[in-house]
Amino acid sequence: MKRTRVNLIVVHRSPLDHRRGRLQAGNLVLPCALGRSGTRYGKREGDGASPIGRFALLQGFYRADHGPRPRSGLRLRPIRRGDGWSDDPKDRRYNRLVPLPCPTSHEKMWRDDHLYDVVIDIGWNRGPITRGRGSAIFLHLARPGFTPTEGCVAVDRAMIRRLMERIGPETRIRIVG
Repeated sequence: MKRTRVNLIVVHRSPLDHRRGRLQAGNLVLPCALGRSGTRYGKREGDGASPIGRFALLQGFYRADHGPRPRSGLRLRPIRRGDGWSDDPKDRRYNRLVPLPCPTSHEKMWRDDHLYDVVIDIGWNRGPITRGRGSAIFLHLARPGFTPTEGCVAVDRAMIRRLMERIGPETRIRIVG
C-alpha cells in the first residue's frame, strides 16, 4: 500500500515527563523518547537535551544485516562497521560522518544495542556548523521502556518502518517544548 508523504513531523514533549513525548506524522502518532534533559532552546554539546525548533531530515542510515532496506523517500545508505560521527568540537569534521578509527571523540554508528539499526539524520547544527552547539541529533530506535536519549528522538522498532514510508526530502521535523 502506498503511503501519503507528510511534510511535517511534530514532536510534543509530555507534560508529565519531559524526557518522553509523542511524535505525529500525519495520522501516525507514536510515543517517543527525548533527551535526558528534555527539550531546550540553546542546545550545547553534551547537555542531553533535544533541540527545540524546525529541522530538515537530511538522510537515513540502516543496518543491512539487521533487516531489509527501509522504504523511504529519503536518501538512505547502509551503515558500515567503519562509520563514526564526530562529536568533538575541536575536530574539523565536527557533527559529520567520519571514518573509523578516528583519533578524536566520536560515536560509533555500528552499534551492538540496535539503537541505530535505522537512523534519520536530523539537520540540527548543520548550516553552518557551530562547534560546541551539539552533534548527532538523530531520530533512531528507542530502548525498552523509552528511556531517555542523549538528545535524540527515539521511536519503537515496530513503528520506524511505517514512519520511514511517510517521509521524504521535503519532510521537516518540529520539536516543541
